Amino acid sequence: MRKYHIGNEYAVFRETRLEDRPRERIERLGSEALTDKELLMLLIGSGNQGRAVDEIASDLLEYLDKNPALTMQSILQIPGIGKAKASAIDAALELGRRRVSQKGRLIVSPRDIYREVQHYASRTQEHLVVVLLNGAHEVISTFVATIGLLNRTIVHPREVFSDAISRRAAAIAIAHNHPSGNIEPSDDDKDVTSRIVKAGEILGIKVLDHLVFTDEQYFSFLEHGLM
Repeated sequence: MRKYHIGNEYAVFRETRLEDRPRERIERLGSEALTDKELLMLLIGSGNQGRAVDEIASDLLEYLDKNPALTMQSILQIPGIGKAKASAIDAALELGRRRVSQKGRLIVSPRDIYREVQHYASRTQEHLVVVLLNGAHEVISTFVATIGLLNRTIVHPREVFSDAISRRAAAIAIAHNHPSGNIEPSDDDKDVTSRIVKAGEILGIKVLDHLVFTDEQYFSFLEHGLM
């Protein structure tokens, strides 16, 4: 790790090849090629004397996964982020919420679900993501239900269906990332899927599919006859 003094701040960089840094990658490949963490690193700009920018970005990403409607006050709780950076991040998030809407995106295949959740693939922990759908199978919203290994002690149907009930969703799709890179579902994955499908039947909310995914591929329970 190296520290470079810039004005009254320290920009802290890990030993990373120049071409692999977010600023160089966005210039070469475009913003679509960057992970969520790399996009946040560009928003944050630099670290400080105590923390590297990628560490700050990791913390901010975890906060966002748990609460997409993050407030400036919450952002300020992250070590390494001052008022100026928090204001810029809050403004960028609000602009995104105003300008970009998932409504109207149609889910007709597992690949459509993958498109909605693929950006969670870079997370270092398993994230169970729920895609809410209306009667025409258009996306209402997407949210993270739980973070951690999928098993019956972590995943409860109430976390999965609470927003679906309040937002009157007709169906849902669920997906979770495998940080290991292996997309084969575990026994716990299969058990959790069965419990969620049964809960959906009771509630009258159809579970269309469950994807296990990485940043390059996915496994569809529906396509493999496991739903």
